[in-house]
Amino acid sequence: MKLLRRLKLKSRMILVLGLMALVQTGFIGLFAVHYLHQSLDEQIGQRALDVAKTIAATPQIIAAVQRRDSEYLQPISMRLAEETQARFVVIGDKDGVRLAHPRPEKIGHSMSDDEGDDNSPALVDGKGYLSKALGSMGWSMRGKTPIFSNETGEIVGLVSVGYHLDHVDQIIQRYSITLVAVIIASFLLSALIAVWFAHHFKQAIFGLEPEQIARLFDEQKATLESVREGIIAINAQGRITTFNRPAIETLGLPEDIELTGRHITEVLPESAMMEVLNTGEPQFDEEVWRQDHSIIANRLPLKQGEKITGVVSSFRRKDEVAMVSKKLTRIQQYADSLRSQSHEYSNKLHTIAGLIQIGATDEALALIGQESQSHQELINLLVSAVPDPILAGCLLGKYNRAREMGLQLEIDPESKMSALPEKLPREDLVSIIGNLIDNALEATWEHSGTGGKVTLSMTDLGRDLIFEIEDQGPGVEEQNQDKIFEKGFSSKEKEGHGFGLHLVKSLLGSIGGMVTCESAESGGSRFIVYIPKNQA
Repeated sequence: MKLLRRLKLKSRMILVLGLMALVQTGFIGLFAVHYLHQSLDEQIGQRALDVAKTIAATPQIIAAVQRRDSEYLQPISMRLAEETQARFVVIGDKDGVRLAHPRPEKIGHSMSDDEGDDNSPALVDGKGYLSKALGSMGWSMRGKTPIFSNETGEIVGLVSVGYHLDHVDQIIQRYSITLVAVIIASFLLSALIAVWFAHHFKQAIFGLEPEQIARLFDEQKATLESVREGIIAINAQGRITTFNRPAIETLGLPEDIELTGRHITEVLPESAMMEVLNTGEPQFDEEVWRQDHSIIANRLPLKQGEKITGVVSSFRRKDEVAMVSKKLTRIQQYADSLRSQSHEYSNKLHTIAGLIQIGATDEALALIGQESQSHQELINLLVSAVPDPILAGCLLGKYNRAREMGLQLEIDPESKMSALPEKLPREDLVSIIGNLIDNALEATWEHSGTGGKVTLSMTDLGRDLIFEIEDQGPGVEEQNQDKIFEKGFSSKEKEGHGFGLHLVKSLLGSIGGMVTCESAESGGSRFIVYIPKNQA
């Protein structure tokens, strides 16, 4: 077994199939030889018995046996043996004493002495029978039958006709050589078929060994269960072949359901996997509603050459994708804020250091005081108007970002945002306001250059939280004021734009809010955000 495992799959298949063919043909050959031998024995024995019965029914033979006339019977028996091609014809009386025999010296002796057979079935029971025994003439197949008197019907003697088995052995030997040749030819043919089949089988499994297939299966199973995305695969008939635990959880199916072998339309009647199976066209980032949540799905056809053999689909809840986007956006905002502050304070420190080196200490102190006063005023405004530290920190970071760009972020001193609901996700709010301010700063800087201004006004009066962000950019054409919130739409030709405002609208939709865009008096754009205080 160890040696067999060391061989390649192709070699193993050739060896096993070849040995199987050898054993099968060998078994069939032995059975054929045995059956032929037995059939020939029976045919020769039946012929011997028929000849014996014919001789026993001859009136001259019956009369000579009754007279015990060996001189008459001896030459007749020799002639009959020659005519019937028998090995011998032996005639005996009712006591089993030979009256005719190919060897004259045996005449007068009992037939049972050296013929190795019991004559009682013929002499006592009066029945003809066959026997295979070693007698005085060697191994022979014999047919023995009693001789009945024509007058009384009594048994008066018996006739034994024998045929040598040398002829049978010659026939068996001749057929055995033929069978051996057939066995060898069958083995060679089976070996060729085994080579072809093994080669075809290896191609079907991409040249992999059984151990490699088992390892890949274990790896695939572990991989499917380790990924967080749901995965379902179907075959060419639309029946499920592969699925993982996240697929059941994402689709909200029962935990104990068995999906393997079921048609995809039985589990997911509205699935588009059958469409991909029929058309062969992949589908990416398709949004599908399942019960009370949205799913982002990708579907790819599986192909062997040009033939489609199945479809695999991976999917994930949209809120998880949105959560990842929000986290990335928030991290980017934090990084921008830190970079802005670092860059701004680095410039201010270099300026102060230069003033001190040239002896302009009064100017250095005035700059320090001015910087402290402007920051302190902003901090005081944020502390009084925006008690929430997360939103206040976001606005402070955007203020520093604007100053780094040579712009001014002006917060309306009449702003008030102290009634933020506890259920309102702070990361959503930061992503919404941060994206809108970033867009406003970029639009203002590209259109007006340094010295431009972005204004922010906030109010929590009434049932909604309202944020107004106005820039000094080129503005948005009226026919595009609704399209700018669509995914991928952007007025800029550079790649990578067209996703920030789409994310803003998506986040507002998840918390029941809305955003509008209109033209500002300054020529730029004004974005107004409405967020209901009553969060479900």
